[in-house]
Amino acid sequence: MIPGELKDKVPPHNSEAEQASLGALLLDPDAVPHILRYLRPDDYYINANRNVFSAIISLFEKGQKADLITLADEMRSLGTLDNSGGVAYIAHLTDIVPSSANVEYYAKIVSDCSIRRALIKMSAGIKQAAHNDSIETSLMLDEIQENIFKITQNKQTVNYKSVKEIIPETMLQIEKFAKNKSPYTGLPTGYTDLDNMTSGLQDSELIIIGARPSVGKTAFGLNMAANMALRENVSVGFFSAEMSDMSLMYRMLASEARVSSEKIKSGLIKSSDIQKLMEAASRIYEAPLYLVDVPNIKLLDLRSLARRMKSEQNIQILFIDYLGLISHENADMPRWEQISSISRSLKALARELRIPIVALAQLKREAEGKQPSLADLRDSGSIEQDADVILFLHRDREIDKRQDERLPYISTDIYISKQRNGPVGKFSLLFFQNITRFENLEKEHAGH
Repeated sequence: MIPGELKDKVPPHNSEAEQASLGALLLDPDAVPHILRYLRPDDYYINANRNVFSAIISLFEKGQKADLITLADEMRSLGTLDNSGGVAYIAHLTDIVPSSANVEYYAKIVSDCSIRRALIKMSAGIKQAAHNDSIETSLMLDEIQENIFKITQNKQTVNYKSVKEIIPETMLQIEKFAKNKSPYTGLPTGYTDLDNMTSGLQDSELIIIGARPSVGKTAFGLNMAANMALRENVSVGFFSAEMSDMSLMYRMLASEARVSSEKIKSGLIKSSDIQKLMEAASRIYEAPLYLVDVPNIKLLDLRSLARRMKSEQNIQILFIDYLGLISHENADMPRWEQISSISRSLKALARELRIPIVALAQLKREAEGKQPSLADLRDSGSIEQDADVILFLHRDREIDKRQDERLPYISTDIYISKQRNGPVGKFSLLFFQNITRFENLEKEHAGH
């Protein structure tokens, strides 16, 4: 043990537990997969112990069991035997532990000490950053949260479950669906055909909505967010890296009040329109909708703020407008690698928060004038791999130009081109461009 007067100077570690865990693994090599739930080589503070554990893992990965002879030979081939005390040190490890019965207990001690060292290292960085006036306080807080999350993520133990454990949980969920009386297992979007095909947007899923510019992907995302927050009382987070929160509110008010957004901005509105806007504003005012207006938001900041919104407001879904405007911390990476990292991170965030994440995405120029395909997603094919659901908005620009001006709406095709747990297909919505609103294709509209 470390003397009390040295505790503030020597990083937390327990040399006896480190040696005992290694000795137990030599006595029972079959315990290695159990210990890997808790430990990695860097969790060992003493260099010799770190080298021994690395060699044990190396043997395990080759399908070999570690004993005095195989371990010494492996460390010799790795070039770490001589600077780790040689064969004598390895033999000593088995002498200090009577059996392997408490190997997991020893491993947890080593892991706890590793976490404490990581926290001390992080706190030193926090102290240094706190004295640096050039670092924004908000950014520093976000980085602190991210670093703490990394420590906890690295220490999350992975385990398996028997079907005996999973079946009761699943049946409880089925009973919950039955009591809910809702035809959908996920969050309804307000668009009947979409909800019927997806059964609502599901927790832990990454949903991508792709379109060329000016087809209405922002309006579609904002309409879904409004439908959920205003009509279903679902707590919604909406990140906008492209438009200001005021511009988003103009759109939402125009859509809800059914007043032309151009009239609102020009001020050429009637008193009856003012009344409609006041009523819409009153409904929106009470809605659990939270907007984030940050141009070129960093991935780190987005993840951190999303976690905070989940903790403080219990958001049940997150919208991001749009994927291509998220900045990666490593600006030197090729853009396609950045997008790959961002899409993987968003999928991981959806699973972590257990909510759907809807990210809007720009399509390549080659997608203009034709039915979009998965290959048209810009910058990275990894979006296609990471996403659970991919929707495309499409309409013929020439039809837009020839559209009968007497009709206030334009028919827009929605393609579900990928759905991991459901069907793919096509349906249509009506887009009322002057109020930036999508509506279901109803019979009275279809008859025009």
